[in-house]
Amino acid sequence: MRVPLSWLREYVDLPATETGRDVQARLVDAGLEVETVEQLGAGLKGPLVVGKVLTIEELEGFKKPIRFCTVDVGRANGTGEPQEIVCGARNFAVGDKVVVVLPGAVLPGDFAIAARKTYGRTSHGMICSGDELGMGPDTTGGIIVLPPEHEVGTDAIALLELVDEVLDIAVTANRGDCLSMRGVARETAIAYGLPLRDPALLDVPAPNSYGYPVKVADPIGCDRFTARTVTGLDPEARSPIWLQRRLQKAGMRPISLAVDITNYVMIELGQPLHAYDRGLVDGPIGVRRAEAGELLTTLDGTKRKLDAADLVITDDRGPIGLAGVMGGANTEIADSVTDPETGEVKGTTEVVIEAAHFDAVAIARTARRHKLTSEASRRFERGVDPQAAAAAAQRTVDLLVLLAGGTAEAGVTEIVSPSAPRTISMRADHPDRVAGIEYGRETVVRRLQEVGCDAYGQDELVVTVPSWRPDLTEPNDLAEEVIRLEGYANLPSTLPKPPAGRGLTERQRLHRRVGRALAGAGFTEAPSYPFVAESVFDQLGLDADDANCAVVKLVNPLSDEEPALRTTLLPGLLATLRRNAGRGSHDLALFETGLVFHPSPTPGVAARLPVDRRPTDEEIAALDAVLPVQPRHVGAVLAGAREQAGWWGRGRPADWADAVEAARAVAREAGLELAVDQGQYGPWHPGRCAELYVFPEGVKTLVGHAGELHPRVVKAFGLPARSCAMELNLDVLERAAEGAVRAPSISTFPVATQDVALVVDARVPAAAVENALRVGAGELLESIRLFDVYSGEQTGAGKKSLAYALRFRAADRTLTVEEASAARDAAVAHAAEATGAVLRGA
Repeated sequence: MRVPLSWLREYVDLPATETGRDVQARLVDAGLEVETVEQLGAGLKGPLVVGKVLTIEELEGFKKPIRFCTVDVGRANGTGEPQEIVCGARNFAVGDKVVVVLPGAVLPGDFAIAARKTYGRTSHGMICSGDELGMGPDTTGGIIVLPPEHEVGTDAIALLELVDEVLDIAVTANRGDCLSMRGVARETAIAYGLPLRDPALLDVPAPNSYGYPVKVADPIGCDRFTARTVTGLDPEARSPIWLQRRLQKAGMRPISLAVDITNYVMIELGQPLHAYDRGLVDGPIGVRRAEAGELLTTLDGTKRKLDAADLVITDDRGPIGLAGVMGGANTEIADSVTDPETGEVKGTTEVVIEAAHFDAVAIARTARRHKLTSEASRRFERGVDPQAAAAAAQRTVDLLVLLAGGTAEAGVTEIVSPSAPRTISMRADHPDRVAGIEYGRETVVRRLQEVGCDAYGQDELVVTVPSWRPDLTEPNDLAEEVIRLEGYANLPSTLPKPPAGRGLTERQRLHRRVGRALAGAGFTEAPSYPFVAESVFDQLGLDADDANCAVVKLVNPLSDEEPALRTTLLPGLLATLRRNAGRGSHDLALFETGLVFHPSPTPGVAARLPVDRRPTDEEIAALDAVLPVQPRHVGAVLAGAREQAGWWGRGRPADWADAVEAARAVAREAGLELAVDQGQYGPWHPGRCAELYVFPEGVKTLVGHAGELHPRVVKAFGLPARSCAMELNLDVLERAAEGAVRAPSISTFPVATQDVALVVDARVPAAAVENALRVGAGELLESIRLFDVYSGEQTGAGKKSLAYALRFRAADRTLTVEEASAARDAAVAHAAEATGAVLRGA
């Protein structure tokens, strides 16, 4: 919402010394977000005057049309002689009044004006356009042509109100009242403790039976409709400069007098209006829901297919407007046209003014359904004062009579659905308890009255909410009004005092350890949005019946292209990998921890929990039952070099083993060792995919996958070749962990190392052999490491040799050679039994 300070002063008697920055500070303290204060006309310096074009000479021989003009600027040039000016614009003629900037002046942007020779003539100044003066949105884009009544030599800076300050306020969704000068003026008056001149306090005639006929078929969608008629409008009447300038400062472009007036009143009072050409309306005006498939061409020239939920304005022919969003082209106010034969000016001379109140949800859904956001829909969906409709219609009628020479018909139509004022019961000390500071009943009542509420009672207040504040619905809303007006800066700063001994939970500690471990291993954390398109699962190569393809969809997604919640971290990580690789970062190691979402086994609708008390255990359980299952996962992706080459030696690229090692590093933070098996799953290469297992309560449980990505996935996502990834379920790791991780005990006794080389079938995974050796070796085994893999003539066809280094150590003694050898032999024997391994050379 753009608020010109000069306009704001009409409703609040601000001190003359107050600047836009001062008002900004006061409004920010009151809770409004004033983003910027724009200084209009900053650096502008005259002389800038009204001139009259005396002669125009067309200059020939140039690539574009050039005109040499003489302009009467009165005594502004010090001589009274006509000013000679070269100009390329063509939207003015001899006798027109224009804006002239003379030598010595400075225009916005530090553009100094001086006499200069151009196109073979000397130009003593410039005839100005709105863009050159920084006047804001305009429909002409050419030279400013002023009405003929302005005198030559008049100061154009004052005439065009070029110097002003404009506050740009970011209005939140709950403060629709501040999308109007009336609402901002009310907040300003409260902030300064000054009286407000409410522009809605007008004498409005009572409704009668001979107004324009209106039929409201949907009183829920439209609970108030006011119609007024004005006849005898002058088709040639144009918006005066003050009206155009206020619209431009507010960010709107002038169009025509009738439209400009409706826009002006909308900005002033916050009530959207629409003017229909009475001669084009066929029969009574109606309000109803559209019939599915009905067509309406809106003012933007687009033919729209209506939905049955759309609220429409109709006449006897059908829809003539999309209620609260945009009017129809078939009743548009016509531009004035001069008949070339008779010279008669034709245009709209009779209008019907609509000032209605529509359901906020219906308007918001219609605007989104048709992807058609307008100034009217922005206000209706945030909340419009229903009782301002009659005043807004009256204000529009008054301006049409004043500026267009019209006559207001006596008929007044007002259809109102009966409703009672909204009341809220609140303890007088409720704001005190919310803020942690004592305001007292008198302060609470005074602040509520300032925002327009009526408050009665002593310890228990009954508060009647004003019609312009639909966002006030419960005691906490009223408490917020008191607190913000008393000043957020006055609230005491009190740090919470947690009970001693209650720090992070073990789950939180695990998540932090995992992040630190991956960061220490050279990975960079890269969080991503949890929204995905369902097509991403085809890119990942998942089967249609895969559990990860069953998604939770959002009712109101941020993007229609990504309406679902992720079931895996890979889409976000792979997109980040692609984006970074596309920007020249080729050696990448990224990780993310976050929730994934799976549909609840018992689908249903979540109940709205109370806020005035703690929900019961049953209410919380019922809510949890319908929420999606949300396990926390950790994922990582790698591409490019894992070790850089340099003077220290050759580097090496990242491969599947690095992804597996990242998974092992995560598991070690939970005090676990992963069991690794060869696997085959969706995104991973079938020959380079590891299935990762843990054993919670002794049950072998799949916890994730790691390895090299499938070439089809790499191609689908546009990733570097041989990219690798891993993903683990942290919740499963947490369940499998045996409490807090204990520091290892360091033995003071020496280690005994035994190497074994086993020949197995080529299809037997090395991890299976390693697990068998670990089980057979018993408690004396400290660690095991695969250090060589060989296949060739010496092992035979279809065989391979796996060489392991086994480290044995006892905590209480030095192992003898016999004990170490016995443990090794037990490990080999178990491996032979479990995998068919044969000791190489035996």
